Amino acid sequence: MTDDQATAAAPDRQVLAAEERYATELAFLAAHDDGPRPPGWLLTPRAVVTFICGSGGETLDLPKERQTAGAPKRLKLEAKFVGERSLVERCVVTLAGERGLLLVGEPGTAKSMVSELLAAAVCGTSELTVQGTAGTTEDAFRYGWNYALLLAQGPSRSALVDSPVLTAMRTGRVARVEEITRCLPEVQDALVSILSDRRVSVPELAGTDDAQVAAAPGFTVIATANLRDRGVSEMSAALKRRFSFETVGPIADATAETALVRRQATAVVQRAGAAFGVDDAVLEALVTVFRDLRTGRSDEGWDVERPGTVMSTAEAVQVAASLGVATAYLPAGDVLDLVPGHLLGVVRKDDPADHGRLLGYWDGPVRRRAEDGSAMWRRLWDLRENLR
Repeated sequence: MTDDQATAAAPDRQVLAAEERYATELAFLAAHDDGPRPPGWLLTPRAVVTFICGSGGETLDLPKERQTAGAPKRLKLEAKFVGERSLVERCVVTLAGERGLLLVGEPGTAKSMVSELLAAAVCGTSELTVQGTAGTTEDAFRYGWNYALLLAQGPSRSALVDSPVLTAMRTGRVARVEEITRCLPEVQDALVSILSDRRVSVPELAGTDDAQVAAAPGFTVIATANLRDRGVSEMSAALKRRFSFETVGPIADATAETALVRRQATAVVQRAGAAFGVDDAVLEALVTVFRDLRTGRSDEGWDVERPGTVMSTAEAVQVAASLGVATAYLPAGDVLDLVPGHLLGVVRKDDPADHGRLLGYWDGPVRRRAEDGSAMWRRLWDLRENLR
């Protein structure tokens, strides 16, 4: 089944898990690379990197002796993560050594996507996931109980409810913890013994074969944390030592970022039942605004006052998708007219003073580009009143 066929077979779901969406690629890579695999891995470490970073424009051929019914004979893999290949390689090496991996960075830098892709490629499922919140309890990392069975027959294996982490331990898979610093410190520290001892004790089942769960080969944990969340629930030194930290930064190349925004916004609009009709020039201007406000400096070298909110690529995708949906379903004049209003919706999320910073950006780089003769930026300058 191709990726398109898989999508068509599941019209009742907006988004497929990575292991379903890219099932064809995973099957191809499993057959293509017959090199050594760490215990419990579905792909070789080299194939995991290729899955995430792409084949560099090269079409890979499946040797005749490895051809199977579930994989195409030839396939070119597109990059799913726009970033440094060396970062992905370090992540893969960390997981191959069964060490915990912590992906940190600003919101919207694709940490969760990288976590999902890694888990799907390594063990075939990305769904053993704990979403960290202030209300997450230790049960989410260890185990809970089916209280009806517990009352009826007392503590037993059948009454035990495995957490996603415990399931990953039993089966030798990857557990994912999203927004780990949103969990309270005492809840986070449930992972300390799991990552060091590689086992979980169940005192209620003492004296039985189920009193202790040992991690099967291949088990590890990928966690994510936003840099903006530092201080929300700071990780203990003991827990930090159990993880290798990797920072996922913003996309460095403007052309690559624009292509990513176009690709992901197109997918969103298509799921909404329409074709993506936003002009490339509008997308380029939108991404330029986000990059200028994110870095605090324009390509021309003009200083820009950065807003307090994060002007992430993910936010740019959402704005582009909104423009695409509006163009498809509520066409009314130039789509460029909608850009200021959507930008206001982004910058007003955290600090009311960011409204003034956006106006300052209009009075600076937008006005200067308009004066330099750009029709696109002249039109944006004329729309300044829409920011009021």
